[in-house]
Amino acid sequence: MSAGSIFIWEMLGTSVLVLLGTAVVANNTLRKTIGNGAGFLFITFGWAFAVFAGASLAAPSGAHINPAVTLGLAISGQTEWADVPIYFAGQMVGGVLGAVLCWATYKLQFDDHPEPGLTLGIFSTAPTIRKPAWNLVTEIIGTFVLVAWILLTPVYEPAVNGEVPTFGNSALGYAGVAFVVLVIGTSLGGPTGYAINPARDLGPRIAYAFILPIKGKGKADWSYSWVPVVGPLVGAALAALMFLVLPTA
Repeated sequence: MSAGSIFIWEMLGTSVLVLLGTAVVANNTLRKTIGNGAGFLFITFGWAFAVFAGASLAAPSGAHINPAVTLGLAISGQTEWADVPIYFAGQMVGGVLGAVLCWATYKLQFDDHPEPGLTLGIFSTAPTIRKPAWNLVTEIIGTFVLVAWILLTPVYEPAVNGEVPTFGNSALGYAGVAFVVLVIGTSLGGPTGYAINPARDLGPRIAYAFILPIKGKGKADWSYSWVPVVGPLVGAALAALMFLVLPTA
């Protein structure tokens, strides 16, 4: 696949991921929305199926839509290192674009919201207890689970000598990844909001700081912004290294 095609498909998939994911948080948070106050489970289900939608659209490029996934696949030998910067670029641009589209969708509600200084959480993650080292550990663990599942989950194997084929988890399609993201959110998302994707956090944070015209908005919390970038990349690298050293069947 050409570099341009990788960029376009990853940008499209990541923008839909971030649009739907940040929008479910906006629907929960902003005052005059139908989903106001629906709660954390509402958000986790929304983000999970935002992954399904974004990954389905980005299927032609392999549906990475996450720099951590791209890194894990490159370390494990399943993505060319030369393509990694192209994946990263498409994902980051998609993250920014998705955040802008979320703001446009809820523009009137942002204008009406009584606490505009607290709207960063719609777009980016933050810890409930700020201890960067432990916040980093949380993001590493969550992303390790995601990338390990992607690398190790059984795949389709055709029938041999008339036997029944092995379908593995391939029959689930991208819904399988959505289920994993859902359980990561409900189980491991409490401490930091489970970024598990640098583009999902940093792209919207950049949009919030420099693009979105939210009157009275707060700061972008750059002092924390490295955690949801470094943590997922480290978690993905560890999952890929485990994949490389595990014995094959």
